[in-house]
Amino acid sequence: MTDEEELLKQLKSDSHKEQAFRALISLYKERLYWHIRNIVKSHDDADDVLQNTFIKVFKNINNFKGDSKLYSWMYRIATNESITFINKNAKRLQISSEETQQLAINNLTSDTYFEGDDIQFKLQQAIATLPEKQQLVFNMKYFQDLKYKDISDILETSEGALKASYHIAVKKIEAYLTQD
Repeated sequence: MTDEEELLKQLKSDSHKEQAFRALISLYKERLYWHIRNIVKSHDDADDVLQNTFIKVFKNINNFKGDSKLYSWMYRIATNESITFINKNAKRLQISSEETQQLAINNLTSDTYFEGDDIQFKLQQAIATLPEKQQLVFNMKYFQDLKYKDISDILETSEGALKASYHIAVKKIEAYLTQD
């Protein structure tokens, strides 16, 4: 039995659920935080979305069928929660989700947790110009170095489509960064 299978068994057991959930949080908290942060941009927003993600995981762990890896399932939840968060913000502000993303990029410089320099800021601006799916693929591949197989499980799409999306995203980012 793998560590993940053992953890899953404990998560589904009433007597070990809380202890196993603490272990799960400690295992995945940082990776999920950075995944979410790459999508929503703001530290405070990422913290909120991360908390919502873990609440959903806790409430729905018994529905996890094991068709994918546990962390792929959690990344999918984190991705969906991030997109939902952006869309809710857009609706609340009565602007498009693209404009919400641009607003988040513009606010990066005032985010005390943003440690990037001008180049990192310019890269974030370039990523924000990409369609949503290309942003997700680029962030997962470039910043988190996830394998295409894992990204495929998370986004529920083929590896070939992901490779094409990543390649196109890289070309667009290069064009954006060299346009001046």
